Amino acid sequence: MKTKKLKTANRLMSIIVLVHFCGSAVGLRPKLFSAKGHKAALAPAASDDGICASVVEAQNYVCEEHKVTTKDGYILSMQRIPVGRSGGEPGNRLPVLLQHGLLMDAVTWLLLPPEQSLAFLLADNGYDVWLANTRGTKYSRGHVSLGPDDSAFWDWTWDELVAYDLPATLQHVHDQTGQKPHYVGHSLGTLIALASFSKDQLVKKLRSVALLSPIAYVGQMTSPLAKNAADNFLAEALYWLGLDEFDPRGEAVVKLLKNICKKPGVDCTNLLNSFTGQNCCLNSSIVDVFLEHEPQATSTKNMIHVAQMIREGTIAMYDYNNEEENKKHYGQPNPPLYNMTSIPHDLPLFLSYGGADALSDVNDVKLLLENLKDHEGDKLVVQYRQDYAHADYVMGENAGQVLYEPLMAFFKLQ
Repeated sequence: MKTKKLKTANRLMSIIVLVHFCGSAVGLRPKLFSAKGHKAALAPAASDDGICASVVEAQNYVCEEHKVTTKDGYILSMQRIPVGRSGGEPGNRLPVLLQHGLLMDAVTWLLLPPEQSLAFLLADNGYDVWLANTRGTKYSRGHVSLGPDDSAFWDWTWDELVAYDLPATLQHVHDQTGQKPHYVGHSLGTLIALASFSKDQLVKKLRSVALLSPIAYVGQMTSPLAKNAADNFLAEALYWLGLDEFDPRGEAVVKLLKNICKKPGVDCTNLLNSFTGQNCCLNSSIVDVFLEHEPQATSTKNMIHVAQMIREGTIAMYDYNNEEENKKHYGQPNPPLYNMTSIPHDLPLFLSYGGADALSDVNDVKLLLENLKDHEGDKLVVQYRQDYAHADYVMGENAGQVLYEPLMAFFKLQ
């Protein structure tokens, strides 16, 4: 019976992905420019050898693979790029920890050519770069006693990323380098940081924090795909069907999408636009590279948690929708809130958001900024890009100039 439910759930998820993404790719008007004359994305094909071997070293950078075990037993993969492509000694380079978003992994920061990808740019500009991979993604599927086939392996949400993953990765960077790192988060990578800071956790272990396309409040999200999934309780339905792992990367789906994207006249950046908002600055070749590595798996319970945030418009811990269950976990009938006004006012913050972002909506970001209104003036730098949407922040061809250069200038002041 459970096997039948799982097959039904997987088919349902595949149908949803195909209907929304394929329709977006072929149904929207193609862009007026082609990839001709644009530099193609260069990230090599995915493999089972690890991110260092398959992506970083292929671009002639030194790379180290690291393993970190969280206090609740998950074994996470991390990568370190200690020096730039020109080599040299690591010396006393300041570390930077990069944390990806939902349904992604560390390859997020490596999808573009070296002169455009944030991880490579940081390494070439004198930083000691560390890449985190959330539990459940391709290279972070280990556990001291559980396996991905165990239901208990997927019994977590981003609450556990706040409580366990982020502290473990940050501590590992500190232990290895003896220095406080800068932190860069994209999307969900910003949420877990903000939630942690709201509890005054980890703040003293960081030099500064950059929030790209910040996710905190999401009640005014305009992404039709994300909003409809939340309003129709899609994640809850999959959970009920026995799907503990939410993995949109079905082999048949990815293969079909790649074939569709190869057809003349099809601009597959619309695959991303349909979900993230109208990205301004993606090379059409980036989608093929994206599909080699992403999307990544997460827990269905995590997707339920995000859906709760969209429906309720609050930043709260996971709601078990049962007062007794909530009391058992939290000692109160309702899940506790993460209070953004409690973030220490002297924490150096760089925040960049986009006017076309359908996931990190402008109105939701303004609500976050209202919560940060008492932040010390010289400790908060806010950048607004009218033309940017969610994917531009990690895949935009011009992000190096308009975003990463100001970001590194901010780091140098801290």
